[in-house]
Amino acid sequence: MNIVEPIKSKETIEKIESYLRGQKKRKKRNLLLFVMGTNTGLRVSDILALDVQDVKDKSFVEIIEKKTGKYKKFPLNKKIQNLLREYIEENDEGSDPLFMTIYNNRLDRTSAYRIINAACRRAGITDNIGTHTLRKTFGYHHYRQFKDIALLQKIFNHHSSGVTLRYIGIDQEEINQSYINFIL
Repeated sequence: MNIVEPIKSKETIEKIESYLRGQKKRKKRNLLLFVMGTNTGLRVSDILALDVQDVKDKSFVEIIEKKTGKYKKFPLNKKIQNLLREYIEENDEGSDPLFMTIYNNRLDRTSAYRIINAACRRAGITDNIGTHTLRKTFGYHHYRQFKDIALLQKIFNHHSSGVTLRYIGIDQEEINQSYINFIL
């Protein structure tokens, strides 16, 4: 099993979003998929399970996580809300799945992987990439912004902070930098 990495560069994230915006087919769907993953930290199975009615005109989303069976309630930031509004205006089918294929089926993990992988490759990423990259990217940047590993551990439902740190890619190089830059 390959372990996927977070996208650590904000510029790379912007390149991926730009590429997805420029796609001819399904650009709003694919962009929304990417942005929801990088801005909510949800597993792709939970993102793909969303229906239009779960998110339409809502500022908070409530789900039962597929993997853990745990209840989760979280806010949608303005970026997601705006993308949802645009996407749903064009694709509102009431209670249908939020992410649909051209054959009107729910988008599956394999298709989501192909979308994410192609976008990342176009942005020049050569690391191991997968759908879980989105969740790890959220975690990495959330940690960088807030420096609160306990909060991130709770968001991810991890049992220890060490698991969370490894999960988001805080590696030896960054530990070394912290030693170098720490002077009393």
